[in-house]
Amino acid sequence: MKRKSTVRVLAATTVAAASLITMAAASTASASSGGLAKGAPVNIGISLSLSGDFSADGQAFERGYQLWAKEQNASGGLLGHKINLIIKSDASSPTQVVTNYQDLISQSHVQLVFGPFSSLLTVPAAQTAERFGYAMVEGAGGAPSVFQAHLSNVFDVSLPVANDLMPFATWISSLPKGQRPTSAYYVTSNDPFTEPQLPVAQKIMSKAGIKSLGFTVFPAEVTDYTSIADKVAAAKAQVVVLGSVDVPTVSAFMQAFEQAHYNPKAFIATGGPDQGAAFLKAVGAKNASGMMVPNAWYGGSANKLSKAMVAAYIKQYGGTPADINSDVAEAYSVGEVMTQAVQATGGFDNAKIIAYLHSGKVMSSVQGPVKFNKLGENIDPTAFTFQWQGTQFVQVNPVNDPNSVKVLFPKPAWKS
Repeated sequence: MKRKSTVRVLAATTVAAASLITMAAASTASASSGGLAKGAPVNIGISLSLSGDFSADGQAFERGYQLWAKEQNASGGLLGHKINLIIKSDASSPTQVVTNYQDLISQSHVQLVFGPFSSLLTVPAAQTAERFGYAMVEGAGGAPSVFQAHLSNVFDVSLPVANDLMPFATWISSLPKGQRPTSAYYVTSNDPFTEPQLPVAQKIMSKAGIKSLGFTVFPAEVTDYTSIADKVAAAKAQVVVLGSVDVPTVSAFMQAFEQAHYNPKAFIATGGPDQGAAFLKAVGAKNASGMMVPNAWYGGSANKLSKAMVAAYIKQYGGTPADINSDVAEAYSVGEVMTQAVQATGGFDNAKIIAYLHSGKVMSSVQGPVKFNKLGENIDPTAFTFQWQGTQFVQVNPVNDPNSVKVLFPKPAWKS
């Protein structure tokens, strides 16, 4: 009898547990399909690196998301629903980002989710969102690793990172032989954002006769870059291509080069110089001059949507267009694309949103046109190169673009 009783208790417990799971799944499905009562806010869940290695970018992304929400709410929100952003900090941790999105979807029952910062966090975040049937529109997960995961729900509104350095490599390779550098050194963090960019540039430049004097990959966790930078300086290459994700990395290399009395003719870093006032403050305006960075946006963009966003940003936070971190535009673009998807599908049904984003429709953003291929890559953006010229952050590539100015080349000498 005890045995039968135990079986009945276990059976009852199992039924109860199954019932709870079914109820939770139904609740999540309801949030995913976006059934919202009239006047109810639309909740959007986001995990951001507000501390840790990616904190500067995460905080800039937060500003971009908040600015978009404010501007969109001023225009009536999304289909008449006020936008409410629920932002959790992931401390730049791939483990925490998974927990955050699980909580946002299954406990907070958000209707939509936006992506975190970095490709490193985007993959686990998008995998989590996919399990719940949510679209993951993001602006900072453009590394090949994101698309190689073959997730049906991920959509990166920004330029795929593997192509970032192409305009720079093409420009420097096209210089007349007497002006063209003869050597280059490639050094990068083993980060999924930085590492894929350098081989593309190296291939283009090598075909133009620019000899590679080295290709060094260092751990992303490095905190003292002196020995690595000294190795690069000792090679005396005329061009340095640095795979970096933040200002401190670039600043450390610049300081080491100056101390070694090494001044390359061209120095481009994949991330850091695009961070506006934060970069100038770290390296000094005089040393910043001549530094280059690839990207798909800058504060002086002629894009009408971008001009409106820049004006709104300055009104809220102050500063100048050159002070605005490109992360802000990437985050803002996420909101713009989701707005168009929601309006086109007439609601917050994630399955319909995913289908729409896969439909090949061309959308618009502050970064330019957005059109996704089957992997979720934006196949319509233009890659640019930007350069600090004095305290002005200007577009210099492609050279045939009417908004590009003449490249400051060779780079001015260091000036402490």
